[in-house]
Amino acid sequence: MSTTARDLHVVLGAGPAGSTVAGELARRGHEVRLVDRTGGGTAPEGVTRVQGDVGTVDGAREAIKGAAVVYHCVNVAYHLQVDVMPGIQDAILGAVEAEGARLVVLDTLYPYGETHGAVMTEDTPWNATNAKGRMRAALDEKYLAAHKDGRARVVLGRSADFVGPGVLNSTLGGAVFPGALTGGEVAGLGDIDLPHSYTDIRNVAAGLATLGEHPEGDGRVWHLPTAPAQTTREIFQQIEEKVGRPLNIGVHTEPKPFGPFDEVFMNSYAELFYQHTEAQVMDSSAIQAAFGLQPIPMERTLDDTIAWYRAFLAAQSGD
Repeated sequence: MSTTARDLHVVLGAGPAGSTVAGELARRGHEVRLVDRTGGGTAPEGVTRVQGDVGTVDGAREAIKGAAVVYHCVNVAYHLQVDVMPGIQDAILGAVEAEGARLVVLDTLYPYGETHGAVMTEDTPWNATNAKGRMRAALDEKYLAAHKDGRARVVLGRSADFVGPGVLNSTLGGAVFPGALTGGEVAGLGDIDLPHSYTDIRNVAAGLATLGEHPEGDGRVWHLPTAPAQTTREIFQQIEEKVGRPLNIGVHTEPKPFGPFDEVFMNSYAELFYQHTEAQVMDSSAIQAAFGLQPIPMERTLDDTIAWYRAFLAAQSGD
């Protein structure tokens, strides 16, 4: 780990990704500020959580004041992303340019668009045709242009669908584990016999923290450490074995509300449903080779996630 006189790491966004990144940075010995719109709630050990609005340059500058490295993990409701995310980018990018901080961006696979099942690497063309994919690609082009032009030092870390402790709003999250533990419906989307990459949220954190500590990785996209893809059915079978009961699987072959996802969300998600009708395989060998990172094996991810959901459901029921 490299250290500097100014070692404040500021994480923007306190959802599962931002909170896990903040905790990982604190464990690595950094001073960490976690910023979100409310500033309430708990924070990982060693992390200071504060209120901040990064929707304006002034708000973003106040949030990141004194930072050596900034981690952009902010997200908004799905149906608002195309309209809202570009403005958030402008504010954060303007703030890091003024502050002289490095910027680590949590990114998605959306810019690639439909790949017809081809394995996605950092060299995969950006061929998105839907609104969210084009929006994300435009954001990424702007980030990389700012770095190339010397206005900011930027690096992007792309993740597949999240899974892991604390992850609720994922197709391998609140739509699966509560039903698996209680006998309720477990939702599968599209063709569950296709291989599909899922990134453990702790690998998201480790990957982004590592990029934050290594400026030699700046100016490009990296795929965050991700375990080898399995079919969703194979993952469901492993969950069955671990919970000791058959899963009540309901396969949704078209976008419709289910689990934690309401009609507004699914109507907005429909343009991305191709991710469940073609193989989604993400290769993360580049970051593994460059920085010695290894993805958490899926078996351990499932064990830890089931344990987290057991505790979560018990707390919800008051047991």
